[in-house]
Amino acid sequence: MSATTSKGWDRQQMADRLAREFQDGWIVNLGVGIPTLCSNTDIGDRDITYHAENGVIGYGPVLPPGQEDLHLVNAGGQNVSLNPGAAIVHHADSFGIIRSGRIDVTVMGAYEVAANGDFANWKIGGAKGGGIGGAMDLAACAKRVFIILEHTTRKGEPRLLRACTLPVTARGVVTLVATNLGLFAPWGEGFAVRELAPGVSFEAAQQATGAPLLPA
Repeated sequence: MSATTSKGWDRQQMADRLAREFQDGWIVNLGVGIPTLCSNTDIGDRDITYHAENGVIGYGPVLPPGQEDLHLVNAGGQNVSLNPGAAIVHHADSFGIIRSGRIDVTVMGAYEVAANGDFANWKIGGAKGGGIGGAMDLAACAKRVFIILEHTTRKGEPRLLRACTLPVTARGVVTLVATNLGLFAPWGEGFAVRELAPGVSFEAAQQATGAPLLPA
């Protein structure tokens, strides 16, 4: 498994690949973790509005040390820039945007994704506590749900499965998954391979996946 996971995309490249799926005019919510890296991607002349649930609407890349505004952060607490036309709104207004169905796609991290589009991202097996947070609202109200995550756990166990083993955040909502091994779409009993990352073979990706892969 280590030979498989040593190839493919790094985290920024995973985010870059998923951001290429964003369409002109979309409002895109970026969750904490790897999804926040999508705002660093050069999207050319497409007009994309990045939305953070803490109330920063229309932000841009994460700023390097020395250039940041310490009072301006995305949902992951990273200091970001503002694009022309950006707005800072109350937390309740930010959730009003979510709950009114205005988010074209939400990009979230996850622990597991199932072949039928279920995903689990709020509680680790055997751990006490855990809070589902805004993921519940986003999964229910966004027009699309994209997931970005490492293909396997640190122990080499697959995260793309026939069925989730952890408490599910939402059922049947995931349409696209980006991992370090490629881009995949839940397809009922398995995952359709949209694209494999450089250096990753179909066989290696299948070995690292807990459900059948379907060739593009």
